[in-house]
Amino acid sequence: MPETAATETYSYLGPAGTFTEAALAQVPQAVGQTWHPVNNVGQALDDVVSGRSAAAMIAIENTVEGGVSASQDALATIPNLRIIGEYLVPVNFVLVARPGTTLADVKIINAHPVAYGQTRAWVEKNLPDHGHLPSTSNVAAAASLLHQPPGPGSADAAIAPPTITRHYQLDVLAENIGDNPNAVTRFVLVSRTTELPAPTGSDKTSIIAELPDDSAGRLLEMLEQFATRGVNMSLLASRPIGDALGRYRFVIDLDGHVRDERVADALLGLKRFSPNVIFLGSYPRADKLEITVTPRYDNTAFRDARAWLDDLLG
Repeated sequence: MPETAATETYSYLGPAGTFTEAALAQVPQAVGQTWHPVNNVGQALDDVVSGRSAAAMIAIENTVEGGVSASQDALATIPNLRIIGEYLVPVNFVLVARPGTTLADVKIINAHPVAYGQTRAWVEKNLPDHGHLPSTSNVAAAASLLHQPPGPGSADAAIAPPTITRHYQLDVLAENIGDNPNAVTRFVLVSRTTELPAPTGSDKTSIIAELPDDSAGRLLEMLEQFATRGVNMSLLASRPIGDALGRYRFVIDLDGHVRDERVADALLGLKRFSPNVIFLGSYPRADKLEITVTPRYDNTAFRDARAWLDDLLG
């Protein structure tokens, strides 16, 4: 496929109206381009790998549910992908139903598993006898109410974004049903590019690493690669590798850019320690918070130490 086609298309978890679409709307280079809705993370990333899309927007982390396992596992197993940006979207939900439905009529709810988890307290309090039908997306859950006739086994209501009524003729039975009013989902834009953006002073580096074995203290050894160099971790999540019980890989976000001396040195140490390190990218932080580093861990300190050693070695 010609390169021009790839540079014009961006994949995201659809259909129109999802939180993922709201994240993609924050990407300046995607505005005015072709947006391709897909059903799951695997399809989005396959579009990127195949060249059908220049990049894909996927959810990676939520303040309530933690890491999005499907995205983390996909990034660990699909090669040659890079995160080139992150975007934050506040998350809230409404309960919607077919016109004429009341809250007392609701017995089965269609909802994306993440959305269901973020509204469970409200749902269990107000609909204690409900059943849950998982959906591929928040919007697909709402759309299914109009695409499927009411009856035994079908959903009576759906959990969806507040903007859902712009796209579908549904009644809102309840608003602000999220258990945490401060909930935010973090999205990342993933592409095939290997070009690194310049450090900004407010950056994040994402990696995935495995322990060499399950001997006592191995996790501590891995964490020491960062602690001894003053590199803070903003995310540390474990995911099963799948080849044996007790075998895990770790999804890690580091404060800083790979071109920062402390981060580069930590990654060198990690590479010597771990049998498998996947570098997912260095990119500007969405919150734009400047990263502060104590003087003994700044770039100058590492360069001075290297110059001192070079002088000793002649």
